[in-house]
Amino acid sequence: MSDSNTTEFTNPSTFILLGIPGLEAVHGWISIPFCTMYIIAILGNFTILFIVKSEPSLHVPMYYFLCMLAVTDLALSTSILPKTLSIFWFNSREIDFSACLTQMYFIHCFSGMESGIFVTMGLDRYVAICHPLRHSTILTRPLVAKMGLAVVLRSAILALPYPFLVRQWPYCRTNIIPQTFCAHIFVVKLACADTHVSSYYGLFVLLCVMGLDGIFISVSYTIILRAIFCLPTKDARIKTFGTCISHLSAILTFYIPGLFSSLTYRFGQNVPLHFHVLIGNMSLLVPSMLNPIIYGVRTKQMRDRLLRFITLKET
Repeated sequence: MSDSNTTEFTNPSTFILLGIPGLEAVHGWISIPFCTMYIIAILGNFTILFIVKSEPSLHVPMYYFLCMLAVTDLALSTSILPKTLSIFWFNSREIDFSACLTQMYFIHCFSGMESGIFVTMGLDRYVAICHPLRHSTILTRPLVAKMGLAVVLRSAILALPYPFLVRQWPYCRTNIIPQTFCAHIFVVKLACADTHVSSYYGLFVLLCVMGLDGIFISVSYTIILRAIFCLPTKDARIKTFGTCISHLSAILTFYIPGLFSSLTYRFGQNVPLHFHVLIGNMSLLVPSMLNPIIYGVRTKQMRDRLLRFITLKET
């Protein structure tokens, strides 16, 4: 294993991921909830994909976007967990420089993609509630495909400069990353150069993705709530708002841990390092695990189809 926190080098062949600093003795125990979350994420998201594929009545925009979300969650969790578990179980801390940059790209790409999918799902809820009679004519399959392609291209293009920026910096301090995965902000801190370009670009992407997406979602739900409150009866208002609960719950599950992790990392100087690492992992893994549970429990069509499938299997 490379041991270099004092050795000078300009292009390290490997980085060392420490895992959760200060909690190395209990890595085996910590791996249990991590592995459990990963298994739930895989089973839950594959279940959603299977149910939507096998049920023709679910071949509508809302469930197409849900399938995109499931694929993104699978990709995001798989970008992180295998290496994390290898650190916990086998003390395999080395990661090749190119592999680190690849992981960095996928983490930022799929995180941005997930945010964009929530915007498209918000648009679907807006059309379904504010223009219910024109829903199928507005959100046609070609338009849904173009929206999905736009989300993918935006995320792929915005995340592309990250590995190129990181590759150009000299690293003459250390190659040790006190984390379980390679993220842009962690790797850039190891560079011994003026990395303001990377910092500014990271802030630009944050504003372009989380900032703009948050604004679009807020505007769509402001219009949706106005439309709901204009409905004539209380039962109609509750029933209509109920169709948005799953989407709102998934949005909160994604944005709140991510925002908390970002604020804690930037302003929580007195917060223990292992807490930063745990919160950073949770902000990426918890949404992947909870999204299929939220939609499976809250969405009647998904719940009914799953129960029907289980009943057929038993008989």
